[in-house]
Amino acid sequence: MITAHISSEKIHSTSPEAFDLFEKSRFGEKVRDRIEYSWVEALFLNIKKKLTLNHKSKEISFDKAIQIAKKQDKRIETKLTLFENLREKGYVVKTALKFGADFRIYKKGTQPGQDHALWLAYAVRESEPHTWHDFAAKNRVAHSTKKNLLIGIVDDENDVLYYEISWLKP
Repeated sequence: MITAHISSEKIHSTSPEAFDLFEKSRFGEKVRDRIEYSWVEALFLNIKKKLTLNHKSKEISFDKAIQIAKKQDKRIETKLTLFENLREKGYVVKTALKFGADFRIYKKGTQPGQDHALWLAYAVRESEPHTWHDFAAKNRVAHSTKKNLLIGIVDDENDVLYYEISWLKP
């Protein structure tokens, strides 16, 4: 079991198990002498009983971790649902903040940084309003990075419906 620590806005572990899981399944990012996790990665691994979360030197529950995460990202639960769905389908899922998206999605076995992502993905709640302007902006970002856009619509039962959008030159 990996023990991870929440400090400021970072979640990290120095355990050998964290490095093993990184090499095997690409969870986290190697940063010097530790593995740093995004919130969705840490929460997903906590759900799967592969990682415990410590905050202020105490182990915390999943519910407490979600409370802390929501202070930094109000959409964390929607993103977590999409992340979990894609990981369980075998994809490697990494954050895509620098691309202005929620996630970069890679084929199973792919090493991010050495291969290109298949999609830039956005998690949206079915019940939340979205405009054509929102859609166009997301599509433009995906196109400018030479990726297709994947929209994961999460419904009230946490089922996910996917739409893939690509550019077409007639």
